[in-house]
Amino acid sequence: MSLSSESGTLSFSLPPIHSNEKGWGPCEKPIGFRVPYQQYSKSDKLGKVSDWTGNTYQERRYMNRYNSQFGAGATLFQYHHEEDESSFQLVDTTRVQRPGYLRNRARFQRTNNARRDRERREERKMETLSKVQKGRDRDRMRLQRKWQKQWYGRRWNDQPKTQLKQRQASVEIHPEWRCVHEIEFSQLSKLHFEVDAPEDLKLCGSLEYYDKSYDRVTTKHQRPLQGVTRVFHKVTSTDDPVIRKLSSEGNVFATDAILACLMSCSRSVYSWDIIAQRVGSKLFLDKRDSSQFDLLTVSETATEPPQDEGSSINAPANLALEATFINQNFSQQVLKRGGERHQFDEPNPFVTEDDEGEVASVGYRYRKWKLGDDITLVARCEHDAVSTTKPGGELQYMSIKTLNEWDPKISGVDWRQKLDNQRGAVLATELKNNSCKLAKWTLSALLAGSDIIKFGYASRVSPRDSSKHAILGTQQFNPNEFAAQITLDMSNCWGVLRVIIDALMGLQGGKYLIVKDPNKPVMRIYSIPQNTFESDGDEDDDSEEEEDEEEEEEAA
Repeated sequence: MSLSSESGTLSFSLPPIHSNEKGWGPCEKPIGFRVPYQQYSKSDKLGKVSDWTGNTYQERRYMNRYNSQFGAGATLFQYHHEEDESSFQLVDTTRVQRPGYLRNRARFQRTNNARRDRERREERKMETLSKVQKGRDRDRMRLQRKWQKQWYGRRWNDQPKTQLKQRQASVEIHPEWRCVHEIEFSQLSKLHFEVDAPEDLKLCGSLEYYDKSYDRVTTKHQRPLQGVTRVFHKVTSTDDPVIRKLSSEGNVFATDAILACLMSCSRSVYSWDIIAQRVGSKLFLDKRDSSQFDLLTVSETATEPPQDEGSSINAPANLALEATFINQNFSQQVLKRGGERHQFDEPNPFVTEDDEGEVASVGYRYRKWKLGDDITLVARCEHDAVSTTKPGGELQYMSIKTLNEWDPKISGVDWRQKLDNQRGAVLATELKNNSCKLAKWTLSALLAGSDIIKFGYASRVSPRDSSKHAILGTQQFNPNEFAAQITLDMSNCWGVLRVIIDALMGLQGGKYLIVKDPNKPVMRIYSIPQNTFESDGDEDDDSEEEEDEEEEEEAA
C-alpha cells in the first residue's frame, strides 16, 4: 500500500495477519511481541508500576497491598540490578522523616511488655485463686457427702447449720449380744405386699362421745388445756390376757403401736427397741418395761432437731414428756365427760381394783390379718372416742392426737398468726418436722379401722413455760386420705412388716432385740439371753415358784 503527497511518497506495509479458524484470538504469539505474562485476578490492585512510595522504606500497612492471589508468581516483574552498586551514592542525604506511629516504637514496646507482664501476673493470681477455690469446693463436697449420710433422703438446703451431736441408743448394747441380722432402710423403699381386710375377733372397753364445740376453737377464741387425772393402760403383748386367750388364732402377736413403729421404721431418726420372743412356732413382739417407747418424739425429722441437754425444758427427753402429757390430756378434754358411753361387747380387760381414778376413754379392737399362707397376725388396736354423723346418726370411731408448738422461733411458723388463715402451711411444717410421728398415728388409725383421725393444735402460753398450754384449733381427716397426703403407702408398710417377720421367723427359738441404730438408717436384730430385761417382780415370782416346787418335791 502507498500514499502520495506534495513532499514525496510514503510507503506503509501491513503486517501479516494470522487468522484463527478454530476459535477466537491469535494462533500463536508473534515473534516481536513475546513478553513475560503475569497472571492476575480481578481483585488485584493496579498501579504498582508507578507506585514509588515503597522504595524509600517499607511501610507495614502497605506490605501486602499489591500481593496477588497467585502466590510466588507475583515476583515475576520485580526488578533486579545486574550491575554492582557498591559505589552508588545518593546526592540527597536528608534524613527520612518516619511516620508518627514509628517514632516511639521502643516506648510503645516497653508499654506493651509491661502490660503483658501485668496480664501474666493476673493470670497466675487467678490460677492460684482457682486452685484455692477448688480446694474449698472439695472440702465442701466432702462435708456435704458426710451430712447426706447422716440426713439421708433430705435436700441440701435442709442440712443443719450446727454440728449434730452423736445420739445415744435407746438401750445399751452388751458385748455378749450377738447380731444375727441387719436391715438397711434403703432396702425397704421398694417392698410391696397386699393384705386383705382384717377380721375382728373381740371388742372391749367403752368410748365417750366427742364434743363438737371444740371444732369452733380458733386462735382468737382459744381454750386452756386442762390436766386430766385419768388412768391410761399401756400393756404390752405378752401381758395382755385377751391375746393369751387368742393365741390359737395366729402365730404373730403385737399391738398397734408396735406394728406402726415397725411399719414406719424407715422414717425414724431416733433410736428405739422392741423385744421379739420366739416360742415354738409363735412370735411375740413386746416393748421393754423401762423403755420410752410410749413417749412421743418432738421435731424428730426437723432440719435442726432439739439439741439442748440436761434439765432444759427444750431437751429432747423433756419435750417428749411434755408432748405425751399434752396428747393424753387433749384426747380426754375434748370428750363429753359424765354422759352416755358407747359400750363394746366386753369390758376393759385391764381395769383392776388397784386403779386410782377414772379410766380413760378407750376401746380395744382385736383384729386378725392373713399375711400369706404361713403368717397370721393378731394385734390389739385402739379407738379414742366416737362421734355421730348429722344426717343419719351413724357411729364413727375416732383417733384423737395432738400436735404441740414449743417455740415458734425454732419451728419458723407462728401458729397464733397463721393457724386460722394458713393451716396448710402449719400442717406442712409439722409433716416435715414430725414425719415419723404422724406416720405412726396414721398407721394406728388405719390398723384400728378408725373413720376419723382428729388433730388438735396446742401451744405453750409462754415459750419459756412448759406447764401451761392453750388449744388453738382442731382439724380432722379421713385416715386413708391423710395417708395419701403424707405419701404413706400401706402396701409398702405391709411389705416392710413382712420382711421383718420373715427375718425373725427364720431364727431359732429364743429371745431377740430389734434396735434402730441411733445415728444410721439401719435396724439390727440381736440375740440376747432369756432373762434379759426381766423386772425384779418377775424374778421374785420365779424364785417363789421355784421354792414352791422344791417344797412339793420334798413333801413327795
